[in-house]
Amino acid sequence: MLAGSPGPRRLYREVVADPDRGRRVDVVAPGGHGKTVLLDALAEAYRAAGVPVLRALPAAGQPVDPDAALIVDDAHLLTGPELARLRELAADPARRVVVAHRPWPQSPDMAALGAALAAAGPPLVLGALDRSGVASRAALQLRERPPAALVDRVLEQTAGLPDLVDRLLAATIEQVGPAGRARLAEPGSLPAEPPAGLVQQLGYAVYGLERRVRELLVAFALGAPRDAEVLSPLLGLADSAGGGIDEVEELVEEARAAGLLTADGRLPPLVAAAVTGRTPTARRLELRRTLAEIELDRGGSVLAAARGLLDTGAAGSRAAEVFTAGAEEAVRAGSAALAGRLYAAAVQAGAPALRLAPRRAEAAVLAGDLDAALAQADHVLSAVDQVEISDAVLAGTVAAAVLAHRGLLGRSAELYRWMSGATEALPGAAALMAVPALIGTGALDEARAALRTPAPPGDGAPPAPGRLGRPPTLLAGAEELMGRGVYDSVAGSPTAALSQLTRAAALLESSNRAALLPDTPAALAALVAVHCGELDVAQSVLDRAVQVRLGGPAAAARHRLLLGWIALFRGATSTARSLLTAASPAGARLEPRDELLAAALEVALARRNGDLASLMPAWGRAREAIVRHPVDLFVLQPLGELAIAATRLREPSWVRPHLDEAETLLSRLGDPALWSAPLHWSQLHAAIVAEDREAAERHASALAAAAGASRYAAAMATAAPHWVRLMDADVDAEAVEAAARGLHAVGLSWDGGKLAGQAAIRTRDRKAMSALLGCARALQSSGPGSAAAAARPVPATDVAEPASPLPPAPAAGRRPAPASEPVVEEAGDGQLSEREREVATLVLDGLTYKQIGERLFISAKTVEHHVARMRQRLGSNSRGELFAHLRQIVGSPGE
Repeated sequence: MLAGSPGPRRLYREVVADPDRGRRVDVVAPGGHGKTVLLDALAEAYRAAGVPVLRALPAAGQPVDPDAALIVDDAHLLTGPELARLRELAADPARRVVVAHRPWPQSPDMAALGAALAAAGPPLVLGALDRSGVASRAALQLRERPPAALVDRVLEQTAGLPDLVDRLLAATIEQVGPAGRARLAEPGSLPAEPPAGLVQQLGYAVYGLERRVRELLVAFALGAPRDAEVLSPLLGLADSAGGGIDEVEELVEEARAAGLLTADGRLPPLVAAAVTGRTPTARRLELRRTLAEIELDRGGSVLAAARGLLDTGAAGSRAAEVFTAGAEEAVRAGSAALAGRLYAAAVQAGAPALRLAPRRAEAAVLAGDLDAALAQADHVLSAVDQVEISDAVLAGTVAAAVLAHRGLLGRSAELYRWMSGATEALPGAAALMAVPALIGTGALDEARAALRTPAPPGDGAPPAPGRLGRPPTLLAGAEELMGRGVYDSVAGSPTAALSQLTRAAALLESSNRAALLPDTPAALAALVAVHCGELDVAQSVLDRAVQVRLGGPAAAARHRLLLGWIALFRGATSTARSLLTAASPAGARLEPRDELLAAALEVALARRNGDLASLMPAWGRAREAIVRHPVDLFVLQPLGELAIAATRLREPSWVRPHLDEAETLLSRLGDPALWSAPLHWSQLHAAIVAEDREAAERHASALAAAAGASRYAAAMATAAPHWVRLMDADVDAEAVEAAARGLHAVGLSWDGGKLAGQAAIRTRDRKAMSALLGCARALQSSGPGSAAAAARPVPATDVAEPASPLPPAPAAGRRPAPASEPVVEEAGDGQLSEREREVATLVLDGLTYKQIGERLFISAKTVEHHVARMRQRLGSNSRGELFAHLRQIVGSPGE
């Protein structure tokens, strides 16, 4: 029992070291905290030293041996005369007196005894155990180091109260049995619920207490606060001024002294389970309803009480009020799913369904249930003449956000237009939220008008009462920054746009109201950052958004998919694939906006890996996504990726109407270079795949015209003419390398490496070929900012054509590697060269020789030679042996 208790151990060591010294000690602790165990240990130490021990106060008139150690337990149970006599003995500094008692009940005689003992030193107060104390107790029972999960579970259930700790440890060890003890460290090995026998045993102990103390514990178990204003009427205590408070405090002290409450008055979960288990269901329901009504009447928190009434069949106007108030509190607390259940319970209890529909819609969208949100919002909008205008606007805001998430940005804009005319109480609120939808659908003039704010009164006088306008909340500030940021991305400075959108995202990090916007400011900031070539900024904003769950569950997939898109540009295809899988697990249904981005990402990954077998099913998914999602400004980059894939698969008709819509949309917006340049870049590559020189030159010219918009557009404009000239195997090696490194610097690592690689296999200058291949490898194996990394020389025999948007180069521009030329760098027996390790790793990843060649810019035949040479050097007699040897050398895939 002394394990994990430094004070008792110190006292024990002092007694053992000097048993002859007079010592007066006052030990104070609630029941079950180890007082008796400590006194037993002290008595044993005194006896071992030859000191007589008296374990009880001698009867009145009997002498007390002055050389004996008087050790008295449970002094709080002594009578007044007994306490007076004990106080006289404790006042003698030569005596050895150790007294233990609970902190309650406290009487004048007990206070006097405590004062006499305190003359020799402060009392020894035994408290709850911390984590190390629980671990020590567990180690004693297990006779080995306890698993961390067991220690944490016991501490959580008992709050460290020593008697509860010992009981729960013993019951859990008994419950799992000898075989289970060995598996306690495994996840999920601990029982989900406390042992039923222990809960029943504690229930008996609780019901041995006085009735009012039991009722207090039941009230705490049902969620009642430690507040006399609530507990007095709930428990039927005195309601005279101050009387109820005193009585509540007395009951709390009694329960704490019994070892059933923590020092700060909290009820451990283990005791709560025992209390509720022994309380009849009808009584629990009655107390829950009473507690909820008390909290409702005084304007306190009703969430705990309302949650307790769920699924109990509670009905009536008062129950409906409780559920409604609890739901509103849950929304504020960020528990939107619980709020939805409470709103539904309120309707079942008798609350008007139409009146609660707007708030149910809001809770549903915050919880990520877009189907329910849209259904509830449409319920309100279909009966708009029967609801308050504020409720209609809330429903419209929810519907507009959901429709935008589902790719219907035009319909979302229509709702915002309607709300702008209906919102007289808060002018401009709906107009500001409409700006991203208006810009996204090409309504530039409307967006500009929505951003105009009325001028303040000329005399500077404050607004009249009742016409304060919209308060400057975090949400209001974020909406204005988001609207102006999107507007500036098409009609202003891209840098200003990125700054405003990033600040809007920061403002909303503490608000779940972001889910009611047509898009999250983090997603829009990332899109603008990507179009500016600022991938680090985009990733930082999105990482933060994922961390704080900006926008709620409905935005989680979008943020992860955009992170995958950034990884794709960097050339980190494995990271992009992981993010795609996390955002779109097998069997999951994404909303149309997210599905289009996911489909484009899957197509892009297959195309960059040269994996035609994966590209075909990915394209099937993409075709369906294209059909379901109309064109808007924020999907142009994925649309461009799909245009390249469609051309490669000879199905350009699937995207041609959407590209035409995109051109019309950009024209209505004044052809903003920030948004149009990436689409021209994609269409340039699609034209090269189709061998359409005229179209390729047209898009290269459009990129040249947009070059001044940003360094991102400038990098694409510099590289575009080189792609066109590569159609004729016309290569300026130095200019191509500079252009490739420029693409890499703005985040287009894969594109930069591809340009250098394609130029390498089309130049006739072997020195330029080697330099360009080295550049290609360096760019595709490093992140942005490391483009200057030195690339090793590349043997001319390693040259081959990877999957490319270009048609085959003229025969004069090729130089296939003869089989007789050396294809590996020499290495010692049983060792692999650097190139062989690269090949081995990709072989173990399951790639074909062709795919490996495309990844490493060598021919499939060269890959085959590498594999044959490794097999010969390693002495492998079969493919299985070769794989086993390679795993030993380079590790398993993914390591």
